[in-house]
Amino acid sequence: MGAADVADAFQMLSDFLRADEHYLASSEAYGDLGLKGLNNALDLFLEHPELGFVWMAYDERGVAGICVVCYAISTSMGAVVAKLDDVSVKEDRRGAGIGGEMLNRLKDQLRKEAVTRIDVAVHLDNPQAKRFYEKAGFVALHEERLSCLL
Repeated sequence: MGAADVADAFQMLSDFLRADEHYLASSEAYGDLGLKGLNNALDLFLEHPELGFVWMAYDERGVAGICVVCYAISTSMGAVVAKLDDVSVKEDRRGAGIGGEMLNRLKDQLRKEAVTRIDVAVHLDNPQAKRFYEKAGFVALHEERLSCLL
């Protein structure tokens, strides 16, 4: 990731983390550290690419969408899986297929890396996001995520 990419990622993610009502509804439980936390996260991705990466979609106007992917090991599958986090498409570009295309390309990339599953969390009060992911082949797990700050 070059300096321009890092700046794009920082801007897109900071906009998302400050404005997304569904993220903000849970941010306290996540231990959100604001811009300091975002800076630390981007530094960790640069220093430890084996932990995951930031994936960005571009169009003729620049960055259009972004997501964060972290790797994990699934004990049930005995394989590496991906946690899809902080997904956002710029508001003025939503509904144009950018999110779906970003997910399709991301799936292709993860398959090349032998990743066998993508997990994503959707806020309970965000049925639009749930429909988006289900349309892309995700299946509801009928579970609720919990968080414990240490």
